[in-house]
Amino acid sequence: MSEPFAEGTVRGFLHSAAGASRGSVALGHGAGSNARAPVLVTVAAALAEAGFTVLRFDLPFRQARPSGPPWPAGAPADQEGIRAAAGVLRRIFGGRVFLGGHSYGGRQSTMLAAADPGVADGLLLLSYPLHPPKRPQQLRTEHFPRIVTPAAFLHGSRDPFGTLDEMRAALALIPAPAALIEVKGAGHDLKSATLPELAVQALSGL
Repeated sequence: MSEPFAEGTVRGFLHSAAGASRGSVALGHGAGSNARAPVLVTVAAALAEAGFTVLRFDLPFRQARPSGPPWPAGAPADQEGIRAAAGVLRRIFGGRVFLGGHSYGGRQSTMLAAADPGVADGLLLLSYPLHPPKRPQQLRTEHFPRIVTPAAFLHGSRDPFGTLDEMRAALALIPAPAALIEVKGAGHDLKSATLPELAVQALSGL
């Protein structure tokens, strides 16, 4: 179960932890979606059942308009929105705070963590968009050598935004512990019956 959440500029849905909280997680959505994205709902429910407090939230670009992709120039504002979500969770719940999300939301979380290592205790990345489909030369890894926050990447074996081999090569650029967890048979949307279990495994390992 989740309930609407609003605190300052942070808007979304909060899943309360079952039992004593093991930490809190802020999950951002992909470029074409919002906080109601099925992948976020699935992962948030599983993590809450496993003892994590989870906030799935709308990034600033989505709060500004109900549809359409983010503008590249708006990335810094989206990262500040992620920082705000982390700050709210830390202030209200205390304990360890994790950041991440699906595709664009996860990517912006990694960029924020690369610039500010103290913003989170770990990163949970769902379908990191390593490169645009069919354009493997356009890697989105320039900030990876600056990530010193432990990270877990859940990635579908059929994701057109990056093969598993490409992901392994990219994660080698990260100096912090970085785990790659395969979601067999899944595409970029991570539709798989194993996703809940794998998400809990990934976050528990951070």
